[in-house]
Amino acid sequence: MNTPTNTDDIIDSRDVIEAIDTMRYCCDGADEALDFAALVKFAAEGEDYAPDWAYSTALIRDSYFEEYAQELAEDIGAIKADAGWPCGYIDWERAARDLQMDYTCVDFDGVTYWTR
Repeated sequence: MNTPTNTDDIIDSRDVIEAIDTMRYCCDGADEALDFAALVKFAAEGEDYAPDWAYSTALIRDSYFEEYAQELAEDIGAIKADAGWPCGYIDWERAARDLQMDYTCVDFDGVTYWTR
């Protein structure tokens, strides 16, 4: 199992669900109890904003969102990954901010993640 932490760049909601189900019955110690509580809170907030939470929703760490925006542009064919021009002149920070307008932010133990 891949237990999500708030240092992950991208988290799949199915991993959060699985981690909660596993930890519910075998938390050992205060640290794991705190991790469990943080995951439960994160899941509750994520479920409120992501209609496909149970089936797979990506949660993107705020500090990674600019890189995510560039990868998404490559994946959908908006740009070519190996193109130097004009990609080297794109304001990815601004592009990421614009993309975030379609996303909602959720908190994972003090770290912002974006989902839709």
